[in-house]
Amino acid sequence: MRFGPEPAQTPAASTVAGLALPSVWLGSILIARAYEERFLWVGAEEFRRVFFAAMMLLATLATASWAFRLDVARGFVVLAVPMALSLTLAHRCTQRLLLHRARRRGERLQTTLLVGHRNAVAALGEQLVRESFHGYRVIGCCLPEHQYRPAADAFHGLPILGDLTAVAATVRLYKIDTVAVLPCPELDGAALRRLGWALEKTDAELLLAPAVTEIVGTRVRIRPVCGLPLMHMERPELAGIRRLGKSLFDKVAAGIGVLVLIPVLVGLAVAVKATSRGPVLYRQERVGRDGQTFSMLKFRSMVVGADRMVDDLSAETDGNGVLFKKRDDPRVTPIGRIMRRYSLDELPQLLNVLRGSMSLVGPRPPLPTEVEKYGFDMHRRFLVKPGLTGLWQFSGRSDLSWDDSVRLDVRYVENWSLTFDFMILWKTVAAVWRGSGAY
Repeated sequence: MRFGPEPAQTPAASTVAGLALPSVWLGSILIARAYEERFLWVGAEEFRRVFFAAMMLLATLATASWAFRLDVARGFVVLAVPMALSLTLAHRCTQRLLLHRARRRGERLQTTLLVGHRNAVAALGEQLVRESFHGYRVIGCCLPEHQYRPAADAFHGLPILGDLTAVAATVRLYKIDTVAVLPCPELDGAALRRLGWALEKTDAELLLAPAVTEIVGTRVRIRPVCGLPLMHMERPELAGIRRLGKSLFDKVAAGIGVLVLIPVLVGLAVAVKATSRGPVLYRQERVGRDGQTFSMLKFRSMVVGADRMVDDLSAETDGNGVLFKKRDDPRVTPIGRIMRRYSLDELPQLLNVLRGSMSLVGPRPPLPTEVEKYGFDMHRRFLVKPGLTGLWQFSGRSDLSWDDSVRLDVRYVENWSLTFDFMILWKTVAAVWRGSGAY
């Protein structure tokens, strides 16, 4: 394509730039290290590096055009680089989705050996099974000598393949791809170093699990101190300009959402009013940031007085021991069942976001009765505003166990960032469309 007001303007430069762009683009991604396997398939780091490659390419083009007086049309740069970025991100998202689906079917998995104490091994094994899209298939474990019993074949469904001295031999015997070592006093610095040397003679990767869990890599830095690689854990991004940026994004996005969804909101309000007696909106007291209560809005999806019927139905709960949930809840109206299936009843919470009592993304807003049953860890969630959506929305929703709910809420608080919020919003769309765990 030719750019610029004059037909004779920069045809050669634009042609050369167009022919060179594919190679230059691939080179930019290579320099940004977006092809390295450790950044692929899981997490936002892969997309951040692709975006960084685009910014680096734009800066390089601008510098080269100024330094060598290349008359490359601005329209070419404005069109070509964003298109390359958008198509690359779309391709990688599609490829990741297909890979995650294959892994959930038990395909394209890395055989994994867990090394450590029984409780830690069992916990990590359960988490890897639960999040199979990461691609690890645990085939067994190696335990310390005082916990290893040759007569015992397995525990928690994990085959016991040997003690800590047999890790390298087990890797060679079973052709294991990954060895995950959990914190273990028996594997001190010298023993762990020798294990690393032994695994260098195999194709297995060595992964070291830190004692601090639920912390993403952006908060963890390895820093050399006195010749030792010490792990520095950054503080969570809960204050300052980042919190202001999150609040501004929430209110702008919620305002746009209300304006765009006015026809939908009016239609749902009319449907609720026409199909059952009672108010259109349901107000419920919830606990927000710093433990302050607020009135959360929802479209009424149940009969009037449904909250007073909980005691009569509590014996038949399908919840997780703390939250009351019932799959075929007799209190839900016909239109309410449809709204809950696609989370349409939660759209009025955009008004809560505009008021500042909620955020677009955050922990699930709890009831005061739930807060009374919280342990110490769960109070961590009150450092941020509750969200219209969150990790719980696409991780099982009402099907989550209580422990999983706690883990997801704490994970969000510990690892919050705007990039994390964008990822959650993107995944929420697919989760709402599937409707899994919504009742």
